[in-house]
Amino acid sequence: QVQLVESGGGLVQPGGSLRLSCAASGSFVGSVLMGWYRQAPGKERELVATFTSGGSTKYADSVKGRFTISRDNAKNTVDLQMNSLKPEDTAVYYCRANTRKSYGTNWSEPYWGQGTQVTVSS
Repeated sequence: QVQLVESGGGLVQPGGSLRLSCAASGSFVGSVLMGWYRQAPGKERELVATFTSGGSTKYADSVKGRFTISRDNAKNTVDLQMNSLKPEDTAVYYCRANTRKSYGTNWSEPYWGQGTQVTVSS
């Protein structure tokens, strides 16, 4: 069982910046793999940025060059630095995580945070 807590959302003007953070906790052993998704009103939830099981990163085309995902494996946290924000970035941002006990085992079904609102408006 994993609990995810996001923080850092808020209201910013176009061109501004925000930094989102997510902390994973709970009763688990092994590894946790974390990333960020978002969902705008009337839209499907979409990938924003994530780490892969191979240790690389993956970004949505719409945020490449503006957003940066980072992690602290020892603390089981992941951050999303968002720069040059646009009105179309307005959404609820969700932290996502999978766990596995060891190399060679299957990753769990995803866990989700409660979401944090990001609003970009002048």
